[in-house]
Amino acid sequence: MDKYIEPHIEWIEETQRKLENKLRYVRERSAEKIPYTTINGVHDDWRYKKIGRWTNGFWAGLMWLMYMSSKDERYREIAEYNEMLLDEALKNADDLNHDTGFMWLLSAGANYRLFGGRDSKNRILAAASALAARYNINAEYIRAWNGEDRLGYSIIDCMMNLPLLYLASDITHDPRFKLIAEKHAMSAMKNHLRPDGSVYHVINYDIQTGEVTIPDKTQGYNSKTSSWSRGQAWAVYGFVLSYIHTGNTAFLDASKRAAHYFIANLTEDSVPLCDFRAPDMPVYHDTSAGTCAACGLLELYRIVPEHEKKLYFNSAMRILKATERDYADWDCENDTLIKNGCEAYHDGLQDLPLIYGDYYFAEALYKLRGGDVLLW
Repeated sequence: MDKYIEPHIEWIEETQRKLENKLRYVRERSAEKIPYTTINGVHDDWRYKKIGRWTNGFWAGLMWLMYMSSKDERYREIAEYNEMLLDEALKNADDLNHDTGFMWLLSAGANYRLFGGRDSKNRILAAASALAARYNINAEYIRAWNGEDRLGYSIIDCMMNLPLLYLASDITHDPRFKLIAEKHAMSAMKNHLRPDGSVYHVINYDIQTGEVTIPDKTQGYNSKTSSWSRGQAWAVYGFVLSYIHTGNTAFLDASKRAAHYFIANLTEDSVPLCDFRAPDMPVYHDTSAGTCAACGLLELYRIVPEHEKKLYFNSAMRILKATERDYADWDCENDTLIKNGCEAYHDGLQDLPLIYGDYYFAEALYKLRGGDVLLW
């Protein structure tokens, strides 16, 4: 057994047991839903609200993680039903933006990696083509969102969507998808990543020249000086994923820089604030930022030389154990799993259970238990 994992194995296995016990109930209540959050302990359902919402692949991804851990076919059935529901989004260009990776990597992508299949492959390629079509060849970035007022927008979130393009190149043996992903990642490394390792959430490119400005928009506390923790987590995990898919060590170094900033700015309770540079009050934590970052830290731990492993592994465990201790809900009567996610600092979108926070918590456990299928 890995010497880093061995001291934590009792906690890992007990937490996995609690997760499996809870999800056996939750999966049945939400089998036909596409959840985003819970309301009074009950999953909401985005099937008929907005089928193209960026979070709509995470329920399928969670089901696939549980299937891989348990080989319980019921998880596979629910995941494949969710994948089928997302076909409606592929039919409407207005539903598609830079987040097609979040939606189809964890649904069709997971299915294809495990079982192959023409339908899943076609969904991946359709979604990847839509993402690649957003690439601006002048400024070398993948455009975020839609609307004439956002033509030059790039956001750090897109780093997590690039693996859809890497997968499409693997499937087709056509490098064009991968080349676009690499170009965007290079631009993000240059323009989103600050010298201290923190990140800008949003970059606005001149669509002809590539000149960069920072717009007054962010999901953190404010625009130009904020340090939105989930954006930081997208950078930690997103850059190491681009390293895994390309072998470009510049992306590995970028992930480390982002990780060092993330680790250094954790408070004593080890669960990140929604914005690392927010005022002292009010206090908004974001458990989803922590669980996502933990997954990226575990990939760094897996990759780096022996003398570097301890920092990344211990930091991931510190986050995961604190999240489980303070914010996990193991009551099988509630659909809520991980509490106190923060969708955005403003607009009342704090202290929410978030499906992607649940997903990344389960993914981290899957990694710690030796799972070797990378869904990204």
